[in-house]
Amino acid sequence: PGGTDSHCLLRDLANMSTSGQDADSALGVAGIIVNKNAEPYDEKPPAVASGIRLGTPVVSTRGMREAEMQEIVSLVDRALQHRLDPAALEEVRTQAKALCGRFPIFHTY
Repeated sequence: PGGTDSHCLLRDLANMSTSGQDADSALGVAGIIVNKNAEPYDEKPPAVASGIRLGTPVVSTRGMREAEMQEIVSLVDRALQHRLDPAALEEVRTQAKALCGRFPIFHTY
């Protein structure tokens, strides 16, 4: 109850005046991996797309919870808002790397 049946989220970027391709590139520079994705009735070709797709399996695998998801959302938003600013994208990258460092995939014994 209150959850979701899917680990994927599709974000329409039409209100940001950017394409899924540009968002995918900017987020990649910021260390956040997403996929450009066509929206229903998308007027842009699939290679450009109007949205991005985000998945949560690696987040939950690392042990992140709601507080970390809010941090991730903030990082994604900042990267998209400042997608043309290399210094801002580098700052987001540093913060994303620090977040992941707190939740390593592999534990050393």
